[in-house]
Amino acid sequence: MSANLHPDPSSVRYSGPWTHRDVHANGIRFHIVEAAPRSDAPLVLLLHGFSDFWWSWRHQLTALAEIGYRAVAVDLRGYGDSDKPPRGYDGWTGAGDIAGLVRALGCTEATLVGHADGGLICWTTAVLHPRLVRSIAVVGSPHPAALKRAVLCDRRQRTAWLPNFLRYQLPRYGERLLTASDGREVVRLLHQRVSTDWAGGIEFRDTASRMRAAIQIPGAAHCALEYQRWAFRSQWRPDGRRFMATIREPIRIPVLSLHGELDTYVLRSTVHRGQQWSPHRRLVTVPGAAHFAHQENPDVVTTELAKFLA
Repeated sequence: MSANLHPDPSSVRYSGPWTHRDVHANGIRFHIVEAAPRSDAPLVLLLHGFSDFWWSWRHQLTALAEIGYRAVAVDLRGYGDSDKPPRGYDGWTGAGDIAGLVRALGCTEATLVGHADGGLICWTTAVLHPRLVRSIAVVGSPHPAALKRAVLCDRRQRTAWLPNFLRYQLPRYGERLLTASDGREVVRLLHQRVSTDWAGGIEFRDTASRMRAAIQIPGAAHCALEYQRWAFRSQWRPDGRRFMATIREPIRIPVLSLHGELDTYVLRSTVHRGQQWSPHRRLVTVPGAAHFAHQENPDVVTTELAKFLA
């Protein structure tokens, strides 16, 4: 791809056994991908992680629909073919986006499923909009307070997680890094965080190709980084301290926490922290998978989700 040619946002609308739609919620337009046996089936919202987009959930989209759920994968604010407004990448607005989507889809509640940063939005929405969240399932996504504590107190977790997080704080540098050489940085991150076996396969190459194209959509890299920049800057501001104090409120709904046994980016010890914030949590280790367990071992993840939803 030429340095001056950027993908159109609609390029992420890959065809398949699903339907692409635009839904307006919380003041912006979201691109969603829906697979459903019927419109009144129980809603399951699927939220991707950093530098990713809805395609991350392709396996679960179809599998959950086949067993009777209304599965909806979302391009989060700023990603893929969703709107990319200049503001709204804070924790409060992220939760408001998901609450608005649940209502815009005509539902009174949903189960939220999230990977990595998408999982952080699941935790936040469960606290800030409890009446709309039936349960949450997270992949490689510890409770935000547990992650913060681990980064501060655990040298191994700090070494794995902090370097990229800090260098993405530099204005414009992160955007150039993510988009240079046709999104090579995104492929590097993916390769670093998945299992060796999966990294050597054809699905890895296909996924990497789609992710590196999606991050080059105008504005996508900047918006992706704004989530992380708010998380960093807000630590020293009243809104950030208020946010962390708020989400430490224990959530009483069922929580499924899935963690790849080979994940060296978010450590097992970090995921195991935080029982005080989610007393009804069940922890499951996904064999043969690392940080992208829902893609690396989709059968196990989908089976666990099905049991959890039932």
